[in-house]
Amino acid sequence: MTVHVDAASNADLMARDSRHLIHSLHTSRGNMAGNSWVRGEGSYLIDGDGKRYLDAMSGLWNVTLGHGRRELIEASHRQMSELAYCSGYSGNSNLPATMLAEKLAALAYPSINRFFLTSGGGESTDTTIKFARAYWKAKGRPDKIKVISFMGGYHGTTLAAMCATGMPAYWPPFEPRMPGFVHIPLHHSHRAKGRPEEEAARMAAEDLEQAIIEQGADSVALFIAEPVLGGGAYVAPDGYFQRVREICDRHDVLFAADEVITGFGRTGEMFALRRWGVEPDIVQFAKGITSGYFPLGGVGVSDAIADALVDFEDKPFMHCYTYSGHPVGCAIALATIDVLEREKLPERTGRLGSRLKSRLEADLGQNPHVAEIRGLGLILAIDLVAEGGEGRSPASSGMAGAKALQACRERGLITRGRGDTIYLGPPFTIEEDELDRLADIVSGAVKTL
Repeated sequence: MTVHVDAASNADLMARDSRHLIHSLHTSRGNMAGNSWVRGEGSYLIDGDGKRYLDAMSGLWNVTLGHGRRELIEASHRQMSELAYCSGYSGNSNLPATMLAEKLAALAYPSINRFFLTSGGGESTDTTIKFARAYWKAKGRPDKIKVISFMGGYHGTTLAAMCATGMPAYWPPFEPRMPGFVHIPLHHSHRAKGRPEEEAARMAAEDLEQAIIEQGADSVALFIAEPVLGGGAYVAPDGYFQRVREICDRHDVLFAADEVITGFGRTGEMFALRRWGVEPDIVQFAKGITSGYFPLGGVGVSDAIADALVDFEDKPFMHCYTYSGHPVGCAIALATIDVLEREKLPERTGRLGSRLKSRLEADLGQNPHVAEIRGLGLILAIDLVAEGGEGRSPASSGMAGAKALQACRERGLITRGRGDTIYLGPPFTIEEDELDRLADIVSGAVKTL
């Protein structure tokens, strides 16, 4: 079926959409006020009215190479022409999946050489949890089932992932949550109280150790954390992840890095924990591995975990997805990684992120509506103070954030936020003049508050 949009306005398209489609984070009012995107070009999205918007969120952190990238389109076409799909169950494979696993082993942390492929971040979180529980059972410690994560951390909204996600707004419609999930304060909560980096890192690490001790180390399987939180661009205090690694080793708790957003270059490193010289036991990824051109994610496990699980008691590992190792997705992932490496985009992302953060700090650092600007690479956030707010503490009304996002939209820029926090995560390929335009639009929008 050919899709024709030339004669339809954005409003007409959204009206059609609202009659039959339920969206992620759906509200009918919000949907009708939105955009039906009909085309993407580089760093821009074009809606049904033909209006161009700078895509300051790379879709949802994932369209890292921008829209319309020929290498990815051609890789998809070639693979669909040769082999569109085959089962990835044991006894079946395909060359792109094999090649991608080989490539990931070369790119990931040194002790991580085995991978299970998924369709996205939520599936990756569920896989991480299942790998951790299965590992401890294989090691003769079946009571180690609990998962510790941050309040404010985001790990997806499939049922187990939602329980790990530390954002209470996601919970009420789906209660009761699964037992065995524990949340600790976000490390930034210590830094926000004005404590020095070293002290904030120590106190945040103590929160983790205290939770393990309170729950009982013999019951805790896993600590999962984003190196930089997508929900607010919170960067850990220096020294924090080194302490986490020591605590997890001391108490026999697996440490999983959720690199669904940070993986494949967004922070300036191919994988973000390298910034702190720390290796996790498990790394999960999605989003940037295909630049959003195909739903693909995965989980890499340490050699110790793989050795414990593969061929355990000569029984199959009973975890499976229909689209695990999808040949088209794997071919696009290989093409994406090739572009990232050939054009040295992780390094470019680090430079552009520093430039954008400096521009925003220069333009908004003294603005009375701005509480904090933070982030690493091209994952940034701006905390706003709502109208009538006192001091420079982040407000929670959401009014300032909503007004700023609307002002950005009116100026031709699309991004996301939560409450009074604006998120920014443009494509790695954004041109420098486009990056400057992004900073100008966001700064101008905030100054309207």
